[in-house]
Amino acid sequence: MDDGARSGNVTARSARREPPGKGERLADWADGRLGIFALAKANMRKVFPDHWSFMLGEVALYSFVVLILTGVYLTLFFEPSSVEVVYHGSYEPLNGVIMTRAFESTLDISFDVRGGLLIRQIHHWAALVFVTAMLTHMMRVFFTGAFRKPREVNWLFGWTLLMLGIITGLTGYSLPDDLLSGTGLRFAHGAILSIPIVGTYLAFFLFGGEFPGDDIIARLFPIHVLLLPGIMLGLVAAHLILVFYHKHTQYPGPGRGEKTVIGMPFLPVYMAKAGGFFFLVFGVLTLMGGIAQINPLWAFGPYRPDLVTTGAQPDWYLGFSEGLIRVMPGWEINLWGHTLVPGVFIPFALFPLVMLAIGVYPFIEAWITGDKREHHILDRPRNAPVRTGLGVAWLSLYCVLLIGGGNDIVALRLHLSINAITWFVRVSVFVVPVLAFMVTKRICLGLQRRDRAKVLHGRETGTIKRLPNGEYVEVHEPLSQAQLFTLTQHEQNPPYEIGPLVDAGGVRRRVKRSQRLRARLSRTMFGPDTRIEKPTVEEFRELTSGDHRH
Repeated sequence: MDDGARSGNVTARSARREPPGKGERLADWADGRLGIFALAKANMRKVFPDHWSFMLGEVALYSFVVLILTGVYLTLFFEPSSVEVVYHGSYEPLNGVIMTRAFESTLDISFDVRGGLLIRQIHHWAALVFVTAMLTHMMRVFFTGAFRKPREVNWLFGWTLLMLGIITGLTGYSLPDDLLSGTGLRFAHGAILSIPIVGTYLAFFLFGGEFPGDDIIARLFPIHVLLLPGIMLGLVAAHLILVFYHKHTQYPGPGRGEKTVIGMPFLPVYMAKAGGFFFLVFGVLTLMGGIAQINPLWAFGPYRPDLVTTGAQPDWYLGFSEGLIRVMPGWEINLWGHTLVPGVFIPFALFPLVMLAIGVYPFIEAWITGDKREHHILDRPRNAPVRTGLGVAWLSLYCVLLIGGGNDIVALRLHLSINAITWFVRVSVFVVPVLAFMVTKRICLGLQRRDRAKVLHGRETGTIKRLPNGEYVEVHEPLSQAQLFTLTQHEQNPPYEIGPLVDAGGVRRRVKRSQRLRARLSRTMFGPDTRIEKPTVEEFRELTSGDHRH
């Protein structure tokens, strides 16, 4: 082929080639300046493991998105004002009643704004589901040890989100200024007043004078609508970035290790499932908002300082603090003309202290174990009995105090004495968590024994076999290699030891108190009493060889 023919073919191919489209040109322009293609190529195919419990965090995320969307809609119609007006609206039973503009605008949203009541109820249900999902998600992380290095900071982000979610729920719950939320504000006002020295000043500053004041709603509104959601939005973004940056945790199984992840790529599989799951959560919340009534504030009426609703209860996530104060004896101390109220201040301070202990737990466990390795494989809760027992003990304490926070409702429904319920809760606060810890630990050890028996003897089939000598035995089915790996992959490291107190030269070694405490805690959490030793290779071979397995 001569040069003329070759150049003619090249020209023809060039003429047939279509020019790049606008989208391709825009993508090329952005990639040349931002490097988006290289970033997407490196991260969009990132593998995420699949397990139903991982959806708990997604439920919290999607509920938060629904909260933002519905909150923006409600903000357009709500007026955070304490100015008193006379109601003349669609809800006839309250016509002619004096109320604040905040309560009146909430009634208008419920009865006059198209879809307003539905959005209000979706917003309230989403708030409850959001806090519930965060708590259950954190419990999953706690029980499986997913908070260990390198995820301690992400645990703190999640813990802060939980605390801010509780505070945001309290501020939003108080905005309508109905009789129920006003009773909650009265409760918060009394708790603030119990703070020694500065309590009175703080209460005056927040409420703008004597309770109920004229400024509290106007001050809660920007906190609830702008400040707290803005902080939470930043924390959610940081939390997701760290989840994406770290290799995702995964449950033990064949092929899964500290450096290998088995799952689905982020695009397109994981994103498609996540998108569908978002609309599923949104649909369920909408269904709940449409058919399950919540917070019918028109039934309570506007807030009046001289009235208290019967059966006034906060949302469940504040039941812990409510129960603490309700069951605490009404102690008062008069010193130098000042009244101290430890019966309110002690439980008021105890709630954040308990939550603080949860926040710093990963660092305490890391200090006790001295383990500086990265962990991407989750623990089975049974293999960490003390940690699991502590988690169950905390949950049992929460449930007991939730009963205390609703002692009047429990007494009414069960026809019991409210004093009997109060004393039951006072005793149970100290007894139930200890019992829950002990029972949980024994259950975990029992499950470890069962796993050991499964590894050595196989799975019980229920088939009975008669031997030539007349003996009846049950046939056991050997476990697969995958099952054996899952049951035996966990580590059983010895607890931290101080070592000999006298060195080789006969000189007594100085041991710090912190070292003694660390050794004692390590023996308690990871000592011989907290685990059943895994079968050794020799034991397994001895029992699985020949006729030892029936």
